[in-house]
Amino acid sequence: MVTFVNKLTVHGDVEEFLAAKDRVTAYMSAQPGYLGHQTLRLCGGEPVFLELAQWQDAAAHRAAVTHPDFQALVGGLRGLATPEPGLYELLADRSSTPAEPVTAGAR
Repeated sequence: MVTFVNKLTVHGDVEEFLAAKDRVTAYMSAQPGYLGHQTLRLCGGEPVFLELAQWQDAAAHRAAVTHPDFQALVGGLRGLATPEPGLYELLADRSSTPAEPVTAGAR
């Protein structure tokens, strides 16, 4: 599995950007090898977003982004945001469960 990470700094209208991003996401989610996706927004009101998309492998992602349909869709984002994309592989996963609450007087 690989994760596509894209930091997008929006320079245009945020609502227009989100609509264009949703069209790209709908296309990508229908592609072979697509596993899932998250969108994060920077806290504090600045129009900076992170797109995180999990793919079966780099070849599946490459096939999706080189398809002419993708190129036409992503064109709608170019004037609205500056992308900083990258494809990442997992080195370690350290998940934790929440600690049990400590009760006063408990040993």
